[in-house]
Amino acid sequence: MDTGLLEGVLAGIPLPVVVIGADDRIVTANPAGEAILGPGQIGRHHGIALRQPAMQSAIEAALRNGTAGQARHVILGPSHEVTYKVTVTPIPVGGKPAALCAFQDITEQELITRFRRDFVANVSHELRTPLTALLGFIETLKGAAKDDPAARDRFLSIMEREAGRMNRLVRDLLSLSKVEAEERQRPATRGNIAALIQSAMTTLRPVAEQAGVALEITGSEGAPEIAADADQIVQLFQNLIENAVKYAAGGKVVTVAIHPPEAGSMLRIDVVDRGEGIAAHHLPRLTERFYRVDSHRSREMGGTGLGLAIVKHIVNRHRGKLTISSESGRGSCFSVWLPLG
Repeated sequence: MDTGLLEGVLAGIPLPVVVIGADDRIVTANPAGEAILGPGQIGRHHGIALRQPAMQSAIEAALRNGTAGQARHVILGPSHEVTYKVTVTPIPVGGKPAALCAFQDITEQELITRFRRDFVANVSHELRTPLTALLGFIETLKGAAKDDPAARDRFLSIMEREAGRMNRLVRDLLSLSKVEAEERQRPATRGNIAALIQSAMTTLRPVAEQAGVALEITGSEGAPEIAADADQIVQLFQNLIENAVKYAAGGKVVTVAIHPPEAGSMLRIDVVDRGEGIAAHHLPRLTERFYRVDSHRSREMGGTGLGLAIVKHIVNRHRGKLTISSESGRGSCFSVWLPLG
């Protein structure tokens, strides 16, 4: 195959493709392949642009031995690494051996695999502690504490708490799964945002009173209707308000502030506590599954580490955005931006 015909064929291939000649120089590449190589690499030695050892070995095997192979090639992007599976195939170009390198982007596939592995590990870890406690207390109640009413009542109380913790975890996992499954489907119904927030606050008012925290809402008069899945919006604000109550100091006020729509397109709702605040380095990771600023305190307060992940996916489904700001000693503000249409 001559070079001109080869270039015409490569231009029609959607995958990035690079061809290395017998002299170890890059013969040609399609536009997607040139984007991977960088500018000015055609005609230069392949080791300059494709210097990773696995790639070098696969290209050498194709050129010297006529052996097809695969290699993993990683490029450091502006925000994350991009990983390619590269299939290296020996081909003739102008009567001489050459190596055709086809790049398949497997970044998302690897991220999904890593996410699944981490998710299973996290769920196993979260369940192991309460299960271990339950099994230990059951064994004790069958043995040494069998005839000790005081110990029996104390252990049963702890077992009830641990079983409740597992129940909350399973509930939040199911909720997260449901929200993720519906994330690409925009809500087809509309609801009054103030009424939905009031519903969430009514549910949580007894919890707030027990914690010595007051709840207030501002800007509810004249609040508009928005495209919303009512149940999910209520759940979103229940999660945010419950978090605010947990981390606001006793005697403080948690405020939900509805702001007038900006430029007629986005509605902003702030959930503000006046607690101890969150250190800046934690803020970017708060919506990760099972991420906790204070693991021990969160578990003691009944948290599963999934609440803000659920919030993030609900906001995404409604085509909105979530921003978080916090100042040490002055509290935190979780701002939800939702489109009106």
